[in-house]
Amino acid sequence: MEDDFDISRIKKKKKINSRTKGSTFERKICKILNERFNTTEFSRSPGSGAFATTHSLPEHLKIYGDLITPETFKYCIECKKGYNHLNLYSLFNYSSDLWKFVAQCEKDSKKCCKLPMIIFKQDRQPTLAIVPTHVQFLQMNNYIETKNGYRLYMFEELIKCWDSMWFD
Repeated sequence: MEDDFDISRIKKKKKINSRTKGSTFERKICKILNERFNTTEFSRSPGSGAFATTHSLPEHLKIYGDLITPETFKYCIECKKGYNHLNLYSLFNYSSDLWKFVAQCEKDSKKCCKLPMIIFKQDRQPTLAIVPTHVQFLQMNNYIETKNGYRLYMFEELIKCWDSMWFD
């Protein structure tokens, strides 16, 4: 017996370009920061952060992290979007992608003498900000603290903090 079903009309799920997804997220974060701090100085890094490590530039022209920030901004920002396989247990697994992002940001932040901040968003979830524990956002009392020296905040709440928490 032979099936007479026509399966040619079944559409395959469209593949999402992760580079486009990341670039769109970085632009969105830049827009939020520019609006919040009433500036136009936040923008995406050329090549999204890898530019400083893949090009031979003089030190004063090197760009670290995923975003170009104002000179007095305290943070080197790494933006990550997607990674839906990560969950709450990833906080306890120090070999997870989440902590690889933190290590990458720590490395860049040391080079540019700024504090690391990872802005992380999964599909259909609120945006999180991951910063070292010693960074005190005085107005914030709602966070998760990890044993390895980091705190996770809701980015939408963190962005409301005083300007002095963001700039030197």
